[in-house]
Amino acid sequence: MTASTTKLVLALAGGVGGAKLALGLSRILPPDQLVIVVNTGDDEQFHGLHVSPDLDTMTYTLSGLYNPETGWGIDGDSFETLQMLNRLGADTWFNLGSRDFAMHIRRTELLARGSSLSRVTSQLTANLGIKHRIVPMSDQPVRTVLDTDDGTLSMQEYFVKRRAEPVVRSIEYVGASDAEPSPGFAAALNSASAIIICPSNPYLSVAPILALPGVREAIEAHPGPRIAISPIVGGAAVRGPAGKIMQELGADVSVVGVAREYRDLCDVLVLDSQDEVLTEAVRAEGVDAAVMPTIMQTDEDKVQLAEQVLALAEDLENRRT
Repeated sequence: MTASTTKLVLALAGGVGGAKLALGLSRILPPDQLVIVVNTGDDEQFHGLHVSPDLDTMTYTLSGLYNPETGWGIDGDSFETLQMLNRLGADTWFNLGSRDFAMHIRRTELLARGSSLSRVTSQLTANLGIKHRIVPMSDQPVRTVLDTDDGTLSMQEYFVKRRAEPVVRSIEYVGASDAEPSPGFAAALNSASAIIICPSNPYLSVAPILALPGVREAIEAHPGPRIAISPIVGGAAVRGPAGKIMQELGADVSVVGVAREYRDLCDVLVLDSQDEVLTEAVRAEGVDAAVMPTIMQTDEDKVQLAEQVLALAEDLENRRT
């Protein structure tokens, strides 16, 4: 599926892995052929400001501002504001850079004026020179809440404050049933020629998006190519707590476990080359498998994976016509 033949690609993403592939897709597809829908279940209030970690990671990545060492935050940012807040008695366990604060201040200001999160995101990304559409999954609040052996924790409390150490018993997406897909998301669901589930945490990044009313059903019924990229490689998460959570929830920590999570949502699951031996096991779960290098360490890696995924989508589409 090349830029010249693609009508619209809808990418579902969250976290650093999702942003990496989204960057690769944005280097190939023109702005009118890509919509990136981003998880907002991680959103939180810090110091009176609306912080959208996954939206910010995506925005900083596509604008070229991101920190290549961490994958999140702004490259070269300082933490002087946070340090001063700490001196003033504020709880500062969530890292926010001094330049990063500007994003949250501006977002909060625009939201307070009555703008939706979609409109605010569109304005902020445009101001940073991004032409591709980055869309929040919903304009209504949805919050990922984890029931753990150390009590009920918000996503950021679990992941950042507690360093993903508590044992996860279950996960709830609070507010999802009362929310709805953002206008940009809903439109892309109806018009996309292909859907790509980026290599993001299935429980903390993708599941909140799927929890919105009608989304899972729309993806299951989508007539075009649907491709997911496994965030589990060699029996472990590429980064983050996905593998740990899978194990604690009783899932198989492998690409086979990912296939079970996505079996009704994708036609093909992309496996990393080192998991090629599990190809037939994935297919036994009712999902076709494709093998390619999926570890994205450089921008060239991101573009290469995006090219291969788009070629796979084009091949799937051609086989159906």
